Amino acid sequence: MLLTHAGHDAGASGVDAAALLASIGLGLFHGINPAMGWLFALSYGLQEKSRRSIVRSLAWIVLGHEAAVLPSALIITLFASQVSRSLAMGVVTVALLVFGLILLLRPRHFRWVGMRLRPWQLAWWSFLMSTVTGAGLMLAPVLLHTTGDPGHHAHAGSLAGDLGAAVQVALVHAAGMAFAAGAVALLVYQTVGLRILRTHWVNLDRVWAIAFVVAGLGVAAAWFGLG
Repeated sequence: MLLTHAGHDAGASGVDAAALLASIGLGLFHGINPAMGWLFALSYGLQEKSRRSIVRSLAWIVLGHEAAVLPSALIITLFASQVSRSLAMGVVTVALLVFGLILLLRPRHFRWVGMRLRPWQLAWWSFLMSTVTGAGLMLAPVLLHTTGDPGHHAHAGSLAGDLGAAVQVALVHAAGMAFAAGAVALLVYQTVGLRILRTHWVNLDRVWAIAFVVAGLGVAAAWFGLG
């Protein structure tokens, strides 16, 4: 999560290999979390006894996820492009740490009644779940890396380039999330079976919350290094 500083020239912008790998990695991490949708997709597949149902339901889940992540990515990029790099990193540091602590300390988790939803309800559920778990905010360190400083935007088209990079980051993230969620759902449906859910359940919500804190500390370290 030191993308914001290491290996990136001041004022430069764009999606490089490090940003792509980080975006994919966060997408994979999101995708393996059953709370982010693959459990819903698996439920559809089991009810209809069809792998295609898993894929179809997953498409709606990814659509809702992207509807939450993409606007956040664009807003973060716009903010980072209009203020100094130091201020942007400071704000992102505080946001990541505070949100991570809220996720760690909150007594209840977001829940949805029922497992049988219409496609648009599935997308809406995914949008809400992605929003309340800060899926877009988690991309902030990557977006700081892909966004040039305000001086960089004196050049015509630079802001458009940064926003284009934000779109790429969000799409790559969604692709990673879809791949991981689909792979896990199909693996459980086809090979592993439901028994593993009763014997090997891991609370990834807590891991996700800790990841926010670690990301915040990483950006803070880069921020202090910048100063």
